[in-house]
Amino acid sequence: AAPYLYVDAILKAALGFRLHQPATVLWRTRRPSHGLTDEQKEFQKVAFDFAANEMAPHMAEWDQKEIFPVETMRKAAQLGFGGIYVQPDVGGSGLSRLDTSIIFEALSTGCVSTTAYISIHNMCAWMIDSYGNKEQREKFCPDLCSMEKFASYCLTEPGSGSDAASLLTSAQRKGDHYVLNGSKAFISGGGDTDVYVVMCRTGGKGPKGISCLVVEKGTPGLSFGKKEKKVGWNSQPTRAVIFEDCAVPVANRLGEEGQGFNFAMKGLNGGRINIASCSLGAAHASVQLARDHLLVRKQFGETLSNNQLFPAFVSLKGTNEVMRMIISRNLLSES
Repeated sequence: AAPYLYVDAILKAALGFRLHQPATVLWRTRRPSHGLTDEQKEFQKVAFDFAANEMAPHMAEWDQKEIFPVETMRKAAQLGFGGIYVQPDVGGSGLSRLDTSIIFEALSTGCVSTTAYISIHNMCAWMIDSYGNKEQREKFCPDLCSMEKFASYCLTEPGSGSDAASLLTSAQRKGDHYVLNGSKAFISGGGDTDVYVVMCRTGGKGPKGISCLVVEKGTPGLSFGKKEKKVGWNSQPTRAVIFEDCAVPVANRLGEEGQGFNFAMKGLNGGRINIASCSLGAAHASVQLARDHLLVRKQFGETLSNNQLFPAFVSLKGTNEVMRMIISRNLLSES
């Protein structure tokens, strides 16, 4: 019991408020569904089953052969995972941020790389749903929610990463079009996706000069760099996105000029929750796999699970996992 006796007190001190679900209670149940509503347990189970049956058996092949699993993701979309927190009137599931976190945790147990891309796609669809007008929502969101089309988020540039407000990609208005010039770096899905949510500079320096345009694949002047070589996460391609006198209709601008940076940051606020949820799912799967291995791996005539360090390993790893899940869900509930 020692590894988790003081988990509740530690978390309360770290978070500054009383937990809705005591960590020791969740630890003793050892169920990732503990504390969820019946509805949340249902779609968590659907996501776990999909991860186990449709993702996990192919995860290694996708990574080794650098396969972008389009058809598998479209199957996920049929379950409502293409626009989880997009409004239902344009094809979304209309779920909450906490619901979304639960789903991404579960999907990541099958393939964290693919789930991370799905989370980015969802963020893009949500931005168009939240900040687009009626015509934009109806044009883009249904195909994104069904994953008939895929989306990429374009903020990072070769010279602006964390300092996103210093981005240089320019968009000069000429009549009813903007002419884009510049490039984006390390774009997930770049070159394989259909819709690009692009932050670009329509005004002066700083965040207030940034606007948000939706650029469709096939637009003249839009091109892509070579696929990046990575040590992992190869089920989602990563490329530079390049704009050379790329003419985009003014009708594809989300909101007003100068609002793009605010949209980008609000998108990332949810995106950070999404990617943290993916990490929790991967950690959960890793602990389960390690436990299963210890139950069958033999050394010196007996399984490693009979080693005196095994209970301590499971307790420590399980407690750390529970702590992270509790922090995630309580922060979402409080917000």
